[in-house]
Amino acid sequence: MEGGYAVWVGQPVIVRVETGSIRVPLRGRLLSETNEVVRLRIADSWDVDIFKSMIVAIEHDLPVHVLN
Repeated sequence: MEGGYAVWVGQPVIVRVETGSIRVPLRGRLLSETNEVVRLRIADSWDVDIFKSMIVAIEHDLPVHVLN
């Protein structure tokens, strides 16, 4: 069964993950969701399963353009 992450599938996102006293942002594209995990593609060929209980926040990853 899918949950609230289904709307993010296929989108470039930043997932903020917490484990113990460590918090890290992971940038990638959300690929899929199950009852307990979401799958995030971090690099072109590196897919990572993240337990939903570790996710603190998720947000759109918007490209930043630098102008000189």
